[in-house]
Amino acid sequence: MSDEPKSSRFPSILTGLRGVLMLIAGIYAVLFPGPALLVLTTVAAALFVIDGVLGLWAITFGGAKTGNFWFDVVRNVLAIIVGILILISPLLGTLVTATFLIYLLAFETIFVGVMEIVTVIRERELYAKIWPVLLSGVLYVLFGLLLLFAPLVGALAMVMVGGVMMIIFSFALFGYAWKLWQTGH
Repeated sequence: MSDEPKSSRFPSILTGLRGVLMLIAGIYAVLFPGPALLVLTTVAAALFVIDGVLGLWAITFGGAKTGNFWFDVVRNVLAIIVGILILISPLLGTLVTATFLIYLLAFETIFVGVMEIVTVIRERELYAKIWPVLLSGVLYVLFGLLLLFAPLVGALAMVMVGGVMMIIFSFALFGYAWKLWQTGH
């Protein structure tokens, strides 16, 4: 009998498969950002329904006691309702959800930009050069205003950025899978 453990290449195969799926999803998001956004919203809606149902089950039968019984019930019922409403009309749900999230991002970006500008002007003696921070603040504000006036374009751009990030991450997964394969895992 050998003292060497059996090597399984299953982890490397799974990691490589994950990389392939990530690459396909990233390419899809870059080439077809609208349908990708629709798919993401639909999957999120299904997860809302599942989460709400499981939450109600846990409260009722699973012994989940948080001390906030009615809050938990309302939260889970609202998750189910929102999920079902989005599933009934995925396109409308996607438009509303994406627009709301982009507006949140726009206001946050404008706020960060204004705070950078105010901070660098107020504390300019602490900085060797203030123009890079001022430029950064102005760019944040301009980006936020762009998102405010074109929220759906911003949503599609965010999906495309996410797609590019998924493509980059897929190559990292391929490298990791190759490393696992070489070590016999």
